[in-house]
Amino acid sequence: MLLSRLSAVSLCLVGSALVLSGCANTKPIDETAGWSPNKLYSEARDERDAGNFEKAITLYEKLEGRAAGTPLAQQAQLDKAHTHYKAGEPAQALAAIDRFMRLHPSSPALDYALYLKGLASFNDNLGLFGSLSRQDLSERDQKAAKESFEAFRDLVTRFPDSRYTPDARSRMTYIVNSLAQYEVHVARYYHTRGAYLAAIGRAQTALVDYTDAPALEEALYILIQSYDALGITQLRDDARRVMLASYPSSEYLSKGFKSASDPWWKVW
Repeated sequence: MLLSRLSAVSLCLVGSALVLSGCANTKPIDETAGWSPNKLYSEARDERDAGNFEKAITLYEKLEGRAAGTPLAQQAQLDKAHTHYKAGEPAQALAAIDRFMRLHPSSPALDYALYLKGLASFNDNLGLFGSLSRQDLSERDQKAAKESFEAFRDLVTRFPDSRYTPDARSRMTYIVNSLAQYEVHVARYYHTRGAYLAAIGRAQTALVDYTDAPALEEALYILIQSYDALGITQLRDDARRVMLASYPSSEYLSKGFKSASDPWWKVW
């Protein structure tokens, strides 16, 4: 009797092991196995447009493999980069773009790749290009802004007639204004804390490195106030003359520093 029970138990264990082994060896079904490259591309685009970014990226990767060596594979690489960008994954987007540019340096879509690189480097939603926000772009890390500017400048220089160049130029202006305002933010910070020499240095950097930026008006005012605080009257008066010539109706001279409650780009 005992031997029979042990045999039954052994048979059950062996059966269970066989079942589990069979489950472990079952491969997941690839629903795209019979899809054509065009169907893959269409489905990936639909998933991306619906906001299903992870699934779209997976489909673009499958398409790149199946359509290797064709223009559709190149398009899949670019669309995957754009999907990473839309998903708020700039690092992955930049990696995909750099790979595309390395593999296809003569691609007719290189201008778009540079444009997308500029967007992904500086994934911003402020000011001229996004919803109204009270956060000043110039208060954020400037490294990304400089990398974005370089990508846009490369696009404008190499492809002046590209359909993406006009927007790239506008974004370059925005970035330059932001970088200038960053220097002025730092200069104002030093001025309010009595570090007048440091304030002068940062204000002069803005004036020398950037032209026609809105922040230069305040940079001159910081120079005037800092020279005055240090008793350097000749340089103070020189800065005042430049300010009156450049900004004859400036409110800084009559009202002082503006409120920090509004973004620098807000002009209404």
